[in-house]
Amino acid sequence: MIAGIDPDVAVSDLMQGLPPAPDRIVGVHNWSTSPHLRWGFLHTREVVPTARIERGGGPVLELAAAPRDLDAVEFAWAGGRATVAEMLDTTFTDGFLVLHGGRVVTERYGPGMTPSTTHLLQSVSKSIAGTVAGVLVGRGLVDPDAPVTRYVDELAGTSFEGATVRDVLDMRTGTAYDETYDSPASDVYLTEVLAGWRPAVGPLALANVYEQLAALRNAREHGLVFDYRSILTELLGWIMERASGMRYPELVSEALWSRIGAEQDADITIRHGVTLPDGGVCATLRDMARFALLQLRDGRVGEEQVVPSEWLRDTRRGDQAALDAYARAEGLDAHPGQMYRNQWWVLERDVAYSALGIHGQMVYVNLPADVACVKLSTWPAPLDEGLETYCLTALAAIADALAG
Repeated sequence: MIAGIDPDVAVSDLMQGLPPAPDRIVGVHNWSTSPHLRWGFLHTREVVPTARIERGGGPVLELAAAPRDLDAVEFAWAGGRATVAEMLDTTFTDGFLVLHGGRVVTERYGPGMTPSTTHLLQSVSKSIAGTVAGVLVGRGLVDPDAPVTRYVDELAGTSFEGATVRDVLDMRTGTAYDETYDSPASDVYLTEVLAGWRPAVGPLALANVYEQLAALRNAREHGLVFDYRSILTELLGWIMERASGMRYPELVSEALWSRIGAEQDADITIRHGVTLPDGGVCATLRDMARFALLQLRDGRVGEEQVVPSEWLRDTRRGDQAALDAYARAEGLDAHPGQMYRNQWWVLERDVAYSALGIHGQMVYVNLPADVACVKLSTWPAPLDEGLETYCLTALAAIADALAG
């Protein structure tokens, strides 16, 4: 039997020993809770099965360095002033990298993480899926306006009847799905059990996440309201597998990872042949910087157009339907120009957009400033609106300082 972690055991002592003592083991039973998650996010392939997303045999895209000290950059916060250094020190930072003009101005790592260490991206993985979708749209393999059932006929007659791929991309289906991360009764908790992220308690009536998709019901009409539900990215992955005829890890490798000059293979969690595109990708800090640079360079890497520029422009600009759906969302303080588009959070239309994942994963892209920031973290709680706003405010301040 694996004992619980002694609260007095330091994070650096976890998984130490040959073998580790029972109270120092990190496994599927505890890897998503603090303090175990830091070790788990840096060693995901040791906790759950993963498939490789291969970088291929092409050249590595070298990231030139142009160091600048950003620690003293200030921004308004909580009625006073805060600095980037304070933000990084107080937000459980594992890795942080800033690009300006395509060059690395800041790169730093927390204990246990190195340039070759992959880190679980959580829902930043969704924005990778949305980018791959753009490649398939550009190839004519996926039509955003087509019904979901054109690609996945198993969903005919289910709650997804009448939903379009665009509804899935922008999370506007009417699907009822409880995204309460710490509730064993929630739908997302079951998704994580089916994905192998959590141990099952008792027998399961469903074999995989695809069966869970087919069993869901609707809460409202498709297409009208933005509602963030991770399982819709699983559906997007399924659509792309069917449209391309490739398994998701091979598809991401062929369409994206082997073409951005990645330095390392990435991983994605997998169980019974089904991957988790919504949150299961693991990648290095530098390779995520290359992914961010792809956004800044309008989908180009050198002379190759990897992602159609029209797709990235659509991601940043969206349309009135996306703006309206976001404005109708419950519990969101939506501002003009904000929306969710192609699996990205658009913070300011045509200016800044971000990939966001629980426990503090971020890719921030600011187009006018030619700045991208990648922050990998292990916040103790899955969601912390205060920390998220604090970090994004700091990243915007960095963009303003570098642009100035």
